[in-house]
Amino acid sequence: MNFLDKMKNRYTVKKYNPQGKISEEQIATLQEILHLSPSSINSQPWNFIFIKDPEIKKQLADKSYFNKEKILDSSHIIVFQALKNPEDFEKQIEGVLPEGSVAYYNNFVKSKGEDGIKSWLKHQVYLSLGVLLSACADMEIDSTPMEGIEPEGYDGILNNEKYETLFAVAIGERDETDTNQPKFNPKTRLKAEKVIVEA
Repeated sequence: MNFLDKMKNRYTVKKYNPQGKISEEQIATLQEILHLSPSSINSQPWNFIFIKDPEIKKQLADKSYFNKEKILDSSHIIVFQALKNPEDFEKQIEGVLPEGSVAYYNNFVKSKGEDGIKSWLKHQVYLSLGVLLSACADMEIDSTPMEGIEPEGYDGILNNEKYETLFAVAIGERDETDTNQPKFNPKTRLKAEKVIVEA
């Protein structure tokens, strides 16, 4: 199956098979893929936490609204976090990024003020989400991106002082009765000509 066919078959899983587990080898591959994710000026202002511990998953599930069962039944949860403070980011890139990249940050990103910097940092993390979902599709791993969580609650559980939670992704094996599967609920998109334009 080529990549296009895999993307046609991927969907957001609503119900997981609790016995379905992702292998350590596959997890290691996903970790390396996330590590290679692109970001503006190679900024990498992120942290990715892979969670399989049932007790931690249970705690996170209680902070996840209607996504609770997905978290409990999935194989792993991946929590995506961004650096909280611009000062920490500036220390991270000091002496690491090329002079031109630092100049771009200082001249264009910093001119937007602290709120603008924080927004820019978070946008970089969202780039990595697309990479992960595409990788999961290619590896035939089922996934569910979730903004329906309590980020502050996650932060309290994970206790990672320099980073703040943005969203999470459940991965695992779909339950065969999941009604959101394309064979039960055909995928819908806007017409291509409405969103793709050639100029």
